[in-house]
Amino acid sequence: MRAKKRQRQSELQSLLDDNPFLTDQELAEKFAVSIQTIRLDRMELGIPELRERVKMVANDAYAKIKSLGEEALIGDLQEFVPGVRAVSSLDATMDMIYDRTMTVRAEHIFAQANSLAICLANSSEAVTVQASIEFLRPVYAGERLVCTATISKREEKRIYMEVTTSSNDAVVFAGKFILDISV
Repeated sequence: MRAKKRQRQSELQSLLDDNPFLTDQELAEKFAVSIQTIRLDRMELGIPELRERVKMVANDAYAKIKSLGEEALIGDLQEFVPGVRAVSSLDATMDMIYDRTMTVRAEHIFAQANSLAICLANSSEAVTVQASIEFLRPVYAGERLVCTATISKREEKRIYMEVTTSSNDAVVFAGKFILDISV
């Protein structure tokens, strides 16, 4: 019995090292144990609850950013690998919608994408000089927007990026951004 517990805790530690955003419910289902068992395992291993793990990941990511402050980023930074990729999330709220159509205004979706691109540029001066964008479906209040920016090419003073925003596992926005940077 003890060996089984040690094995589960070892796998639990490994899973949370790879993906700190897993919930206790997801972990309980994965290991076919109760949520209480997962909580006890986390406590024994000194692993904080999800909310604290998310804060730790975000604080680590924000500490790496050179291009803009935390307050200038639209959405919550979830992942940041300088020069490679960044991910943010934004919960669409009622104050973001057009009253007539009840859809989220495009400027909120674009602002999340553009600020994430500038963040990923990771330069003290980064300016978007060109964006080719496409809105693929309407977004409504209550949806969570997950924006991902990846660098496709870097030149001396320019960075080329692809940015997509998804909600409910469907892409709602796609864009190609070109940013001028200072070196």
